[in-house]
Amino acid sequence: MRREEARAVIDSRAIIDPSAKLADDVEVGPWSIIGPNVEIGKGSVIQSHVVIKANTIMGEGNQVYQFASVGEDPADKKFEGEDTWLKIGDNNIIREGVTLHRGTGSGGNWTRIGDNNLFMAYVHVAHDCIVGNNTVFANNAGISGHAEIGDWAILGGFAGVNQFRKIGEHAMVGGMTHIAHDVPACVIVSGSPASVRSVNMVGLERRGYSAEQIRAIRQAFKIVYKKGLQLQEAIVELKAMVAKHPEIDPFLQSILAATKGIHR
Repeated sequence: MRREEARAVIDSRAIIDPSAKLADDVEVGPWSIIGPNVEIGKGSVIQSHVVIKANTIMGEGNQVYQFASVGEDPADKKFEGEDTWLKIGDNNIIREGVTLHRGTGSGGNWTRIGDNNLFMAYVHVAHDCIVGNNTVFANNAGISGHAEIGDWAILGGFAGVNQFRKIGEHAMVGGMTHIAHDVPACVIVSGSPASVRSVNMVGLERRGYSAEQIRAIRQAFKIVYKKGLQLQEAIVELKAMVAKHPEIDPFLQSILAATKGIHR
């Protein structure tokens, strides 16, 4: 299919609920189903065999590949059919077989996904999760309910994140790694059991961090992981560094925000 004069290209074999709102140039492939209370922004492409179940607000320029299930009921026993939602930003790539679930009433009603994310095949984002911007979820990565994924984070293939856990911005989780605690910003965690390896220097360089800024983040990392300090002692030292090195603040804040402990 191709766009012509900003007119919608909707295959005659697709099923579109009358309440759905599609921008003028949205493409929908054969045998896809767009359910009630769905909004899809301009420039988006919904390929064949996609189900967008209900109550989903999708921004502009998104690409959804075949057999994805978007806005499905949350897989949570507490869910009793209440009116809940999924919100997706702009320019996301949602590959084959991805499952993105709506929120639950007890969890705040919303699952929220930002902009420019890549969800590779068979990724799962559960109910009430928050995903930031520019993240990458490799094949079969999955996050449980109420998890939060920071901007620029990367989850390797088959990585799994427990419910209510947080992955900090610029963090990287290795393939087949089980995350049972929070992961601070800017670090690499991998292995079985999960182990903190180092600072994600390559990722930071790609994001435009200077050598001096990366050195400061590495120093902050050493305070937490190499000096043998109790965590509260390390936090005191990090707070003393922030005024001179504000680039370490995301690392510090992700530690302070941890409610389930951090991988250490």
